[in-house]
Amino acid sequence: MKILARIAVTGAFVFALGATGFAQATAPAPAAPEAPAKPAAPKKPMSPEEMAKKKAMSAKAKECSAKANAQGLHGKAREEFREKCKAGKE
Repeated sequence: MKILARIAVTGAFVFALGATGFAQATAPAPAAPEAPAKPAAPKKPMSPEEMAKKKAMSAKAKECSAKANAQGLHGKAREEFREKCKAGKE
């Protein structure tokens, strides 16, 4: 019985050592790196007219939000109210 146990233990040991060879196999080389992305084009400065228009739209949006708060609107009803308000339909 001792001989059979030794053979089994030795076989398991050899099998365990043999399996580590697969784990240490070299990985394939990584793909070639891609070319670096081009930097984004610099933004052109806004004209004074564009800035004034943007400020007016922002002020209108804040006004509509304040009106929606005063009415206690939430969720979809609030969104619909604000869209109508900003379009000048409210």
